[in-house]
Amino acid sequence: MDHVLTLIAAPGGLSTASLHAARDALARIGATTGTPDWLAPEQAADLPFAGLAADQADAAARHALTGQPVDIIAQAAAGRRKRLLIADMDSTIVTTETLDELAGQAGIKERIAAITKRAMNGELDFEGALRERVGMLKGLPVEAMQRTWEETELMPGATQLVATMRAAGARCALVSGGFTFFTGRVAALVGFHEHHSNTLLEADGRLTGDVADPILGRNAKLATLKRLAAEEGIGLEATLAVGDGANDLDMIQAAGLGVAYRAKPVVAAAARARVEHGDLSALLFAQGYRNTEFVAD
Repeated sequence: MDHVLTLIAAPGGLSTASLHAARDALARIGATTGTPDWLAPEQAADLPFAGLAADQADAAARHALTGQPVDIIAQAAAGRRKRLLIADMDSTIVTTETLDELAGQAGIKERIAAITKRAMNGELDFEGALRERVGMLKGLPVEAMQRTWEETELMPGATQLVATMRAAGARCALVSGGFTFFTGRVAALVGFHEHHSNTLLEADGRLTGDVADPILGRNAKLATLKRLAAEEGIGLEATLAVGDGANDLDMIQAAGLGVAYRAKPVVAAAARARVEHGDLSALLFAQGYRNTEFVAD
């Protein structure tokens, strides 16, 4: 079978009936299906198939499982395990938008979060929106960044994702439109090989309201994906990119496996693969890893 459909749910959330419904949906539109392979009992399973394009299988399975909390990823069976991971940070590897949380230290979280929401859904220019939000933080003591960091939580599955891919020989990079103060700490905690982001400028113990040039935005994320792939001597088909905002969309669309993770509507609609129910371990199941192969840290 030259393609595989992966069904992923929360632990205990994937039934045999759902798997059979997806298989029958593919068969009805002309696919030949193979024997299902459980990657994790009642959580993730592969369904090999042939005779359909991935997007056709994806659409048929989604229609069959409408309303069920199951993520569906259809792709070519060959080359599933990727050799480069590029991940966004805010609302992807960590559960929050760190800039919004930092704004909370200044008492203006709602004002800045409203701008963030529009920028992440592609309604505002990323660079302009970033400069506007950072400008509103002028004068904030730098200690506020440490307080924000202490309240920041990792997304479930983040450590497993990076540790497992590293153990398999993949290069793992954190590429964020956020700030080095946070990406450096997240990268060290989670185990990324490297991190790339923006730098908040400070003077006399306070934020100046400026961000260093050049700003790492949508184009720079795509450029970083291409550069790191070239450094590894691999094609983009051997890469995985994951993120949730509009500034992630170019790298998501360019990667061999590009995943919109609990993403903004404009991103979810444009990405070839999306995860809306599972945690970040879904990206391992999508690559054909069994839960028994996961590395905890």
